[in-house]
Amino acid sequence: MPKTALLPLLALLCTTATLAQETPDSWHAYIDESAAAMQERVVEWRRHFHANPELSNREFDTAATVAQFLRSLDMEVTTGVAHTGVVGVLRGGRPGPVVGLRADMDALPVPSRVDLPFSPDVTSEYLGEEVPVSHACGHDAHMAMLMGVAQMLAERRESLPGTVKFIFQPAEEGTPPGEEGGAEMMVAEGVLSEPDVDVVFGQHIWAPAPAGQIGYRPAGTMAAADRFVITVHGSQTHGSTPWTGVDPITTAAQIVLGLNTVVARQTELTRAAAVISVGRVRAGVRNNIIPEEAELIGTIRTLDPAMREKIHADIRRTAEHIAASQGAEVTVDIQRGYPVTYNDPKLTEAMAPSLQRVAGDRAVRIDALTAAEDFSYFQREVPGLYFFLGAAPADRPLEEVAPHHTPDFRIAEAAMQTGVRALATLTIDYMLGHAN
Repeated sequence: MPKTALLPLLALLCTTATLAQETPDSWHAYIDESAAAMQERVVEWRRHFHANPELSNREFDTAATVAQFLRSLDMEVTTGVAHTGVVGVLRGGRPGPVVGLRADMDALPVPSRVDLPFSPDVTSEYLGEEVPVSHACGHDAHMAMLMGVAQMLAERRESLPGTVKFIFQPAEEGTPPGEEGGAEMMVAEGVLSEPDVDVVFGQHIWAPAPAGQIGYRPAGTMAAADRFVITVHGSQTHGSTPWTGVDPITTAAQIVLGLNTVVARQTELTRAAAVISVGRVRAGVRNNIIPEEAELIGTIRTLDPAMREKIHADIRRTAEHIAASQGAEVTVDIQRGYPVTYNDPKLTEAMAPSLQRVAGDRAVRIDALTAAEDFSYFQREVPGLYFFLGAAPADRPLEEVAPHHTPDFRIAEAAMQTGVRALATLTIDYMLGHAN
């Protein structure tokens, strides 16, 4: 055989040998070393976002910063997704699955009382008022960690066995009134297609948990959050002669008590938790007038999709029958919010060893949370895993750590190294386990 004919064969054998060296162990070592090496830069990114927060659907400068960074990594970048969302596609040098990784970008109308050199001094318009704005939920850290993963994997793209979609999502905290946005709109605009995403991973930094801990659970992890408005229609009369009308306030009070039995006596709580809370009662104008209407406004939190439907039906039936028993009528309006954040059980079981490799015995199964997350819209389309990264500051006991969405919210930035490792390890382990 001529020497020239051997050259393509030798090149193929060399390439095959090189790729064969890309074992899980070699990838894990690379991830750990890279995460440590870039930690300082991840912190810098986080501090930049923290000092420059933007509200939901208004993440213009944030999106521009992210898009510029992804382009610097020679990715395919799409901007303006669901208004301000940014998507970067990193195609690996080897065939394999498509993994979606998501970080949210928006801040909150919450002042910052944490006196740090990079604390924000930013105001913006919210519901017609000028309000202070801060990253009081950790989305700044989410973006910084995902940027770290993007840089890490882009530097080794020729060995990457698949494709990664980096999804930087706006408006996780909810859109302004009258606007659309967030994960639901990104899905509607095709963020999970072209190329089609096989699985999606996401994480939330969690200040009340020890720094570096990873918390996860299969199935319902965060609740569906629905809003209800129950309007009781009575008949107005003088407060001295209630028998000449129909009292909507008394009826509303009985409905509140009846709603408590929906969870306590009509819901299979051994299956999953649920909460119904009335947060506002509005009726009447003065002491001696029984009004025509009373209004109850509240929230429904469920962790199981089937239970969600049943509880909605139970609320309607309970309110309607109690109203009828008093001679009143009732209108029940249930406005659906975010679905259940539902971790695919098979995917969670398969990826648990990856989380344990990163965090060791600090990777723990946790109880479900009754907070809500619109990551759930991605999980309705493809299998997903959403986990929590502990980030409690070391200078105070856990019980004294400020909760999310408060002016005193603060995190331990050192925990972000664990978050970068976790997302990258999940991505590589899934790809290697499903390589073509």
